[in-house]
Amino acid sequence: MARNLILSGGPFHDFDATSAALAEVLAEVGIESEITEDIAGALSEPSETQLITVNALRWQMGQDRFADLRDQWRFELPAQARTTLLDHLERGGGVLAMHAASICFDDWQGWSRVLGGCWTWPKSHHPPLGWTGVRVHGEHPIVEGLRDFDVVDEVYSDLEVLPDVRPLASSHGQPLVWARPVRRGRVVYDALGHDTRSYDNEIHRTLLRRAALWLLKRPVTVGD
Repeated sequence: MARNLILSGGPFHDFDATSAALAEVLAEVGIESEITEDIAGALSEPSETQLITVNALRWQMGQDRFADLRDQWRFELPAQARTTLLDHLERGGGVLAMHAASICFDDWQGWSRVLGGCWTWPKSHHPPLGWTGVRVHGEHPIVEGLRDFDVVDEVYSDLEVLPDVRPLASSHGQPLVWARPVRRGRVVYDALGHDTRSYDNEIHRTLLRRAALWLLKRPVTVGD
């Protein structure tokens, strides 16, 4: 059984619930997940897992609107944690980044290059949480044969996305899901997943199961 480390926690989201929901989805393809909010501690030594998942909202909170939350939630990613993530990819490991991961670790410029994009204040934004239509693109194994779907979620908009990123799913012209090789490993970013309703959608669940298998370099079952 493959092992997955889910880095969780932060404000404005029920990360306890979404991380548990994600762990349940991945368990359906034989992946055992450990969930922690101690991001720095979990990445303080080399990773022994095949997959690292970022389902968190932890950043410097340099914006004035978050001044009241800084004492509790302000976060900078230690140098050793950065090394652990890069070494994990160098060894061929996978990184699954969910939803607010594009806001995380803004003190480290390398994170946006690993991820393929990032949230940029004040340019990036999202409409209110609600129903949105998701379009699926291309023939990548993660999305091949999947139909478009509707989901209750936030559509992260106007992210700063690297030129080589090719979206596998989008909504209203905004790229939501992409997959890319990084070093000897692989990275998938999925901007969906604000709350558990996103994980209740069966097509989204299928996409996530396939993403995990692709990250692990295992065969992806197209007819699932």
